Amino acid sequence: MKITPTDALLVIDVQNDFCPGGALAVTGGDEVVPIIQRIAPLFDHVILTQDWHTPSHKSFASAHPGKHPFEQIELSYGPQTLWPDHCIQGSPGAEFHPDLKLTQAELILRKGFRPEIDSYSAFFENDRSTPTGLAGYLRERGLTRIFLAGLAYDYCVGFSALDARRLGLPAAILRDACRAIDLNGSVARMESEFLAASVDIIDSVSLIRAA
Repeated sequence: MKITPTDALLVIDVQNDFCPGGALAVTGGDEVVPIIQRIAPLFDHVILTQDWHTPSHKSFASAHPGKHPFEQIELSYGPQTLWPDHCIQGSPGAEFHPDLKLTQAELILRKGFRPEIDSYSAFFENDRSTPTGLAGYLRERGLTRIFLAGLAYDYCVGFSALDARRLGLPAAILRDACRAIDLNGSVARMESEFLAASVDIIDSVSLIRAA
């Protein structure tokens, strides 16, 4: 798969709280950083997303007395997994991993900042209808295909890829540049959706060889 000038690399939520030692650490989360650093120069366009929650966000277990992290509840927009407090606006945990040095990034998209609704996807809030503005940005910039890397494969990366396909954009996930949470079989469920939606799964080596 050869990169073109209208492709964009979308780097999802490579933040301290999702890396080892963080509040919602993904196993091996920091291992994606050198891979992303290696492939990013292949792209003319790089976009970062940043989870950016308010304190007492409705997706936090701490906002629901008697509830615990990783339980599921119903909110106004449907089922919501409850998480430990993480990526709170302005906190060290919300900062990008210190070794992620993508100064060429053209856009940092913050998501999850609405207190009442979570946002896994880079394109839509979890109500599946409130847009983040990324689709419009890509359209106006003439960017027509996205490659995805980051955290976590089975949540924010996966939902972003599925929404890209829903919007008619080809999407390829760099599997070795992602790490998964795998909560109650979430990887298997997400991968079945990838298959149905024609999300491509590739690795960084194939991308480098094609460059």
